[in-house]
Amino acid sequence: MGVSLREADRVEVVTLQDNYIDLAAFDGTATVQRAAPVKGMAIRNSILAEHGFSTLVIVTAGGERHSLLFDFGFSEHGAAFNADALGIDLREAEGLVLSHGHMDHFGGLIPLARRVGKDQIDLVLHPTAFRRERYLKVGADLKLDLPSLSAAKLHEAGIFPVETKKPSSLLDGHLAFLGEIPRVTEFETGFPLMFYRDKGEEKWDPIEDDTAIVACLKGKGLVVLTGCAHSGIINTAKYAREVTGIEPIHVVMGGFHLTGAVFEPRIAQTVEALKALKPRYVVPTHCTGRKAILQIEKEMPQEFLLNMSGTRMVFEA
Repeated sequence: MGVSLREADRVEVVTLQDNYIDLAAFDGTATVQRAAPVKGMAIRNSILAEHGFSTLVIVTAGGERHSLLFDFGFSEHGAAFNADALGIDLREAEGLVLSHGHMDHFGGLIPLARRVGKDQIDLVLHPTAFRRERYLKVGADLKLDLPSLSAAKLHEAGIFPVETKKPSSLLDGHLAFLGEIPRVTEFETGFPLMFYRDKGEEKWDPIEDDTAIVACLKGKGLVVLTGCAHSGIINTAKYAREVTGIEPIHVVMGGFHLTGAVFEPRIAQTVEALKALKPRYVVPTHCTGRKAILQIEKEMPQEFLLNMSGTRMVFEA
């Protein structure tokens, strides 16, 4: 199933939550706009970092401006605190999208939705994002439960889930939701320690709810934004091409989930495959991990951009 994308003159990704912050970096450019610690001409404005991811995505085309929230951070307060500190009016957001049903992406959903200020608002997500009794199996006798996304609590907050496994249009065609992403690469084999209980039976969790959103920048190509890329960042980028029919990739941004001993053996293959995609920019965030980020920066120094909480990435046609 294909999705037609309108060409954008400008795509902005404002990171409301990421794992890293350095307010003294002062390394901003026209593309990478850092949060400032200044408020009232004094250095007193803080930005929070935590193990979570949340963004406000803004697409401008033909003088029209459209935006939505993609992911919502871990804690209830973190991304909302940063939105306030950045002075961002979230009432412009026209919708909500969730990359997958893990706590570090939906934890701040309701507080952010309240700041959007609509009585009713849609949340686009894969139906398996509501999967219950998920857990991380660290050992035979050690299982760490994951909180579940509650449809009842969403409805109470005026948030109405729009569940789909298929690619679909967002914001009147200015963005696309990829839906369930096929796993085609040999090395992106999922999270081996993730399981769930189904009627008391233990099953491996392929996290098939993991997905991404995509924009098309006029004359430059796709902007691919993922939450954790449990489906594999290369699988995700390739599927974005397939769904949209657009070959050039301008930006690959998001969590690539290459952190920790389980995933580090995949770093080299992932970096080589990223280079083969020939993006103009690669922006690893959140769960990509220190070793993978360092390797991407080393192997792709001209394409690499460092993300932080509070950073606004601006990509223009």
